[in-house]
Amino acid sequence: MSKLPQAHKFIDLSDYGRPIARRIANRLKSTNYTPVHVTLAFIVSGLIAVFCIIIGLYWTAAFFLILKSILDAADGELARVKETPSYTGRFLDSVADILLNAIIFGAIWYITDATIWLTIVAFFGIQLQGTLYNYYYVILRNKFDGDTTSRIFETKTPTALPGEKQSHVNILFRLYKILYGGFDKIIYVLDPRAAYEKVCPNWLMTSISTFGLGFQLLLIAVLLVSGLKEIIIPFFVGYSLMIFVFIVIRKLWYK
Repeated sequence: MSKLPQAHKFIDLSDYGRPIARRIANRLKSTNYTPVHVTLAFIVSGLIAVFCIIIGLYWTAAFFLILKSILDAADGELARVKETPSYTGRFLDSVADILLNAIIFGAIWYITDATIWLTIVAFFGIQLQGTLYNYYYVILRNKFDGDTTSRIFETKTPTALPGEKQSHVNILFRLYKILYGGFDKIIYVLDPRAAYEKVCPNWLMTSISTFGLGFQLLLIAVLLVSGLKEIIIPFFVGYSLMIFVFIVIRKLWYK
C-alpha cells in the first residue's frame, strides 16, 4: 500500500531511499523482524553517524546518515507489506527522529565554530521545515485515501490498532506532543486554512520536499564530505526563511 494514490503522487526529493527501503522490507516480510526493529536499526545508524562526525570520519558519517534515511523509510514500508500499521511505530519513529536531529546538530556544533545559540536556531528551523512538509503531506494523504496512520491534527491519543498495546501508544503520544506540539502549533498558526482549501500542486510539494528529513540529512552528508562543515548550521538557519515563502506561494496560488 502506497502513501498516496498514483494520480496524486509527486516527486519527493527527500524520499530517495524508498527503492532500497522497499527491497529491505520485502526481504524482511517473511521474517520475525518488525517495523520497530527497523526503527531501532535507524537509531543505531544515526548514533554511529554522530560518533563518526565527532571523530572526523566524515565519509563514514555520510554513509550512516544516508543509511539512517533509508531505514527510516524501510520501517514504514515493512509495516505496509506486513499489513501491520501501528501508532506505536509512527510515534516511536517521530520521537527518534527529533532526538537524533538534536544530537546530530550538537555534534556539528562541537566540530565547528558555530555558537550554541545559532545551533539551537538551526535545529529549531529544521524542525519547523519538517513540520511544514509533513503538514502538507499528511493533508494530501488524508484527502486522497492514502496512508492515514498520521493525522493532520494530533490532538488526542489515538486508539491502539490490533497488535499493539494502548499503554505504549499513550506513552509515545505524550512524548510526541512534548517534542512536536510547539512546532505543530506554529505551522498551524502560519497556515490554518491549508487542510480546508485545495491541496498543494505537485510542483509545490516537490519544492517543499526539500524540507523532508531525508533531504536534510543528505545535505548534511554532502557538506561534511565536501569540507564545508562550517556552513551547515548557517545554511539551515537561512533556508528556514523558505518556510514563509512556501506558505505565501500556497496561499496566493488559490487566492
